[in-house]
Order: sequence, then structure tokens, then C-alpha cells
Amino acid sequence: MNTASTPLPPAFPFTALHGQDRLQTALLLAAIDPLIGGVLIEGPRGTAKSTSARALAALLPGGRFINLPLGASEEQLAGSLDLEAALQDGQVRFRPGLLAQAHQGVLYIDEVNLLPDGLVDLLLDVCASGINRVERDGVSHAHPARIALVGTMNPEEGELRPQLLDRFGLFLRLEAQLPPAERQAIVRARLAFDADPAAFHQRHQAAEHALAARIAAARAALPALPYTDATHAEVAERCHAAAVEGVRADLVMLRAARAHAALQGRREIAAADISAVAELVLAHRRSVPPEAAEPPQAKAASGDAQDNLAPPAANTRSAQNRGSNASGAVGQTTAWNTGNSGENDGDWGALPPQPVAIAALKPLKPPAAPGYPNAKKKA
Repeated sequence: MNTASTPLPPAFPFTALHGQDRLQTALLLAAIDPLIGGVLIEGPRGTAKSTSARALAALLPGGRFINLPLGASEEQLAGSLDLEAALQDGQVRFRPGLLAQAHQGVLYIDEVNLLPDGLVDLLLDVCASGINRVERDGVSHAHPARIALVGTMNPEEGELRPQLLDRFGLFLRLEAQLPPAERQAIVRARLAFDADPAAFHQRHQAAEHALAARIAAARAALPALPYTDATHAEVAERCHAAAVEGVRADLVMLRAARAHAALQGRREIAAADISAVAELVLAHRRSVPPEAAEPPQAKAASGDAQDNLAPPAANTRSAQNRGSNASGAVGQTTAWNTGNSGENDGDWGALPPQPVAIAALKPLKPPAAPGYPNAKKKA
């Protein structure tokens, strides 16, 4: 009997993804500098969330891809006492958890909004520090855990608490609707991969090797990229304009901009690097919507553009009404101006107050108690 296991097919190539440029950028930044704090992806099913995460892991040394199930416990995640060694040898040993297995790789959490808050807190603490510390069951242990954390969520199945949402470094929302050309490209690529995964992967092998080399070079060059005063000023201005709370957004934006500059092969952080990562950092943190910071002139121009986009029939009817009722409009305006003069200025169209609810009633006398004569006897 042949018990040899069938080898698993290769992952879908990262360079063969279509229509997900922002998602690919966010994943690459998290892989270059895991201290960014991971990526949270919000979107419906079938938008290449898990496919992209698996494809990213294939580009990293070792290709580690760890899937965290929703039913995992804290011991399984962080590690615990090795009971088998304690019972057999009487020694206290640390049993590594999923965080240790995901070191230098990708830790993927599907539906992170359904994960217990305590586990999410633990994950984000470890990813932000790069070290997993375990102090429990008589075990005191610490090990490095530089992990590219990728979490996904479907808003229809519940929201993530704002306190946890802010702790994810990068955030992006995927659109369910794609242009027809991109849909065709995605479907064609997927059908070709399903028909022959090995041949499809072979066609993209050169591009995969080149991207893996870029990631390795960016990781190596990351510590040498300085944070200049101009970079600090630009990041602070953007975070202040978005009215974000605290300085976590500033730290994440600086790290993300540096990772983007390293990926592009630059020796210093440019303004283009900050612009490329700003929305990924601020999308889930800003207290002021982007359009609120728009200048008044731009808002007026936007309003005029919306008027110009009205249906032709509506424009025709509006023009006819303006032409036929011009004199009437002048008369109405004159009447409003006349009626608004004096003490009622600013209250046109208001009705005078009227008494409502319960009307005034005559006072009622209580009836005489039984057995007592009336105060006045009838003649």
C-alpha cells in the first residue's frame, strides 16, 4: 500500500494578482517591516484576501504561512509549559506556540473580528514589539516574533472594537465591484492556474524571484534609511490634519514610508513615499473625513460639477421653469422681503403659537361621602 502523501500545489504567484495594487503594497510593507503592526483587510468574500496572504508567504525566506483558527486558545497561540517533558523528565520546558512558528513568516487570521478580544490584544502586542514574552505555569520565556500579521474581516459579520482597530498598522477596504476588464483578467489567470498550477507558476517564476530579492534587499537597507526633519514635519502635518488621537499613526506612517522607500531602492524617504502610505495609515484612524479638509473653492467647484451632471431632462425642465416663472419668482421674492421686515425678520413661514393639548376645565367638587348629609339641602 502506497502511503506517500501527494505534494501540495504551489501557491498562486504574488506577481500574477490583478486589480489589487493597494493590497499588494500594504502586504509588501508589512513583510519588509513587521513592526508596522500588520494589515487589516476589510472586504467581502472572493476578493483575494487569503490568496494574497499565501502568495506573500511564498516570497519570504522559509515560506512560513500560519493560519490562526478562531477556536485557538492563548496557550496554543503564545506557548505554554511542555507537560510531556515535565511528566517524563521533571523538567520545566517551554512549548512553542503559533507565534514562534510564524517568526519571519505570515500569520493569517480570517474573520479577525470574531476572535476574542484578549487574543487580538496579545497578537497586536507581539507584532508591535517583535518579541513574545510568556510568564505562566512556572514558565518564564521570551523569543523573537517578527511576524507579518494579516487579518481579514467582513463587516456584515460584526465590527472590530475601535481600540483594537487603531492598533492595526495598516488598513484598507476592498471593493466588491471591479471593472469588466479586470474581472476578465482575474478569471483568466485563475482558470489557467487551476488547469496547471506548476506550469502557471513556472511562467511567473522569474518575476517571483525578482520580487523576493527586492524584499530581501529592502529589509537589509531598512536600518540605514534616516528619518529627516522634513519627513517628521510632513507626517506630523498629515496626522494633525486628520485629527487622529495619539501618536501611533505618526509612528506607523514613518515606518511605512521608510519601508516603501526601501522597496523602491531609495537612500532617503521622499514625499512620494509618505503619500503612497498615508491613506493606508489614516483610513481607520482619522476623526475628520477627507472631504472636510477640502478648500471652499474646491467644494464649490465640486458642487458645480454635480449640477452639470444632472440628467438632461431635469436640466430642460429647470430651464423651462426658470423662463416661464421669472416674473412670478420676482413677485414672490418681493413679498417675502416685505413680510420679513420688522420684528419678525428671520421667522418667515412660521405659524403663530396656538394652544394645544388639554383645555382649561372648571374646578370639580368632590362628591359627598356616603352617610353624610349634603352641605346644602334641597328645598
